[in-house]
Amino acid sequence: MGRPPGPRRPPDGLPAGRGPHPARVWPRADHNGQQLHLDFDAGSTWAEMDTAHERVLALGARPLDEEDREKKDFVVYADPAGHPFCLCRIDHR
Repeated sequence: MGRPPGPRRPPDGLPAGRGPHPARVWPRADHNGQQLHLDFDAGSTWAEMDTAHERVLALGARPLDEEDREKKDFVVYADPAGHPFCLCRIDHR
């Protein structure tokens, strides 16, 4: 015995966004923005970090913090919607 297949509905049977249930929305950068933060492995060398940096810039990201990156081994970026993520240099030895 289990739940019948199909979309899940709130207890009142109405789809979310109708009735007393608010519509579900992805977090926005200007309101309740950071609910998840991703760290991406950009490689173990600075050359790999530079390649990943150029790639995310080409995809529309913008750096938020490039200060002292050699000391930190990571750079913080925002995606085009403003959600933060990091490219990290990780030693794979």
